Amino acid sequence: MNLVALSAFTDNYIWMFHDGRHAVVVDPGDSAPVIAALAAQRLVLSAILVTHHHADHVGGVDALRDRLHGPVYGPRRERIPQPYTALDDGDSIEVLGQRFDIIDVPGHTSGHIAYFGAGFTPAPVVFCGDTLFSAGCGRLFEGTPAQMHASLSRLAALPGDTRVCCAHEYTLANLRFAHAVEPGNADVADYARWCEAQREKALPTLPSSIDRERRVNPFLRCDTAAVAIAARSHGATSDEPVAVLAALRQWKNDFR
Repeated sequence: MNLVALSAFTDNYIWMFHDGRHAVVVDPGDSAPVIAALAAQRLVLSAILVTHHHADHVGGVDALRDRLHGPVYGPRRERIPQPYTALDDGDSIEVLGQRFDIIDVPGHTSGHIAYFGAGFTPAPVVFCGDTLFSAGCGRLFEGTPAQMHASLSRLAALPGDTRVCCAHEYTLANLRFAHAVEPGNADVADYARWCEAQREKALPTLPSSIDRERRVNPFLRCDTAAVAIAARSHGATSDEPVAVLAALRQWKNDFR
């Protein structure tokens, strides 16, 4: 199975996977990159997976329907372009012979979901939209810090080799913040050097992996002493992980 990140807008990725004949795309905010990729590789679009309702994730869905030979899947509790097959936490779907388990991950939006493919080769994948970014997490537009902490904890519990297919190229900016939170974290520094080299070659920094995110992502490290201390210096009211995450997220919102 081939996994490809299609660039869209300024910093979005539309994930596509295909078997050489049929393709599935995730969060097509813009139809043009998808149409171009399908045409270039002579692929049939077999399904669309949507993680949440924001326009940069669903804006291209309707324009792709005349090329679509299969369903659109999306979260039940969000405003997804109709018609679509609504999914809930604990559901599973099969596309191109791949099973995906649905994980409820509210926080960025109230009904956000992720798609986890345990049997995807050569390593599992999770399409996590704007909940988990490499070295970061999404803004809390509709959810609470407690919801985001619970969602990130569920994603962090996935197998370490799971490839993290998030939807934006925010990694270097996130790593600058991660360094401010944990200036002594050597994994952050090493990863930043690798990501800088990737971007100099105009290559994506993604996918990341769950194992890497556990080591570099401050939002997955809210129970780490150094992260809690840094959060306390930026308004955290306690060392409790939800309080730490809330302070980190507000700090990140204002970080330049």
